[in-house]
Amino acid sequence: MTGDHTGDPAHDGDHRSGPPVRVDRNGHIETWTLDRPDIRNAISDDDMVEAIVDAAARVTRDDDVRVVVLTGAGSAFSAGGNITAMAEKSGMFGGSPAELREGYRRGIQRIPRALYDVDVPIVAAVNGPAVGAGCDLSLMCDLRIASTRAFFAESFVKLGIIPGDGGAWFLPRVVGAARAAEMALTGDRVDAATALEWGLVSRVVEPDDLLPAAHDLARRIAVNPPRAVRMTKRLLRESGHSSLSTLLELSAAMQPLGHHTQDHAEALAAMREKRRGEFTGD
Repeated sequence: MTGDHTGDPAHDGDHRSGPPVRVDRNGHIETWTLDRPDIRNAISDDDMVEAIVDAAARVTRDDDVRVVVLTGAGSAFSAGGNITAMAEKSGMFGGSPAELREGYRRGIQRIPRALYDVDVPIVAAVNGPAVGAGCDLSLMCDLRIASTRAFFAESFVKLGIIPGDGGAWFLPRVVGAARAAEMALTGDRVDAATALEWGLVSRVVEPDDLLPAAHDLARRIAVNPPRAVRMTKRLLRESGHSSLSTLLELSAAMQPLGHHTQDHAEALAAMREKRRGEFTGD
């Protein structure tokens, strides 16, 4: 995980004045805002890791949450690793090689494991630079919308390190093997327009339109029967490493769960009556 802090002199300031992730709820949609703008929302510090992991576990248990929107405060989505801690060899970057290994396993690597297991869809609203582990964080989400000010960089090699947070697993699954290799081996920036062309994001909007567009997408998901949405997300996740036969078996096992919900009956009634369905998760 690496960060690009160029032109950000506030990087070294005290950043522990409040919760590292600000959580807001509007109906069935929760918005998580990485709230360390003075260090460009670096995600490698222990408090940030804990906040993301705890939020992920909580929404999976909370049937009232149907979609999460993830964004960053300030000018950056996330600059990835805390460069100051990296240079000082402190926090998860300190100690012997064996201790560093455990620092990654018990630190930053908890984030991809936690987000991968979240049952509800996560929409990344990428408001600015998404660099190193910040780029990978966006890839851990199910959907990505970018501001015209955003860019992405799998820039670990620029610091002589590797993607230690699972980026080498997530990136090829989003942009394909060839483009993933280009991004990871050069470390070059990919601007928002190119990210759209490559399928890294599904939409690019003006900065003022970013959160409205992300919340509009979230609402379009949240109006659907929530159990069906959660199971569909799980099937999409499993499809990345399952054979067709295995996925068909899993689909056959899941489908009866949907057929026996009240929401399924409501969806059929609403379709016949040409009205909008009202879904409760039952």
